[in-house]
Amino acid sequence: MRKIFHSVAILLLLCASPLAANNKTPKAEELLKAAQSKAADQNKAIFLVFGASWCDGCHQLDTFLAYPEIAAVFDKYFIVTSLTFGEGAAGHRDWDTPGADSLIEKYGGIFSDGSADLPFVAILDAKAKLIVSSHQPGRVRVPGGPGAGFPTAPDQIPWFLSMLRKCVPAITPEETAKIQDALRRAAAE
Repeated sequence: MRKIFHSVAILLLLCASPLAANNKTPKAEELLKAAQSKAADQNKAIFLVFGASWCDGCHQLDTFLAYPEIAAVFDKYFIVTSLTFGEGAAGHRDWDTPGADSLIEKYGGIFSDGSADLPFVAILDAKAKLIVSSHQPGRVRVPGGPGAGFPTAPDQIPWFLSMLRKCVPAITPEETAKIQDALRRAAAE
């Protein structure tokens, strides 16, 4: 019986090893490189989202991006890439995408006090150069308040739309109106 147990245990370990190696969490730089490649091939911008499991605005942004009419517009112009950041606030720092902390800092998502408003969005060109971020210039930051990564306040929606227009001048007025309507609808839910 002991011999059978050992054989089964060894077999399970041998089978599980390749699976474990394949299930490693991709690093932020790897995800960004893949997005860069797609963006260059498809002539699109990168819509880089930093979010956390405990962040309500992050879940709202995910839901918004999944609306069929919004997904169609974003698929047309952007490579949407999400990184997990800020899980340490919920005691799960190991849930963060490895290297996300460096990228959010690089793209201006960390405030001087070390905090971040999530979701944080950085829109990049195909070379990963920052075009614009969700940090609205001149806006007074309310710690713990909503950021413009998923705009819920009336003054944030125009900023979000201007971010998109700055990165994608080809976006049509009809597409912009769809996004604006969906943002208002999502903010009301």
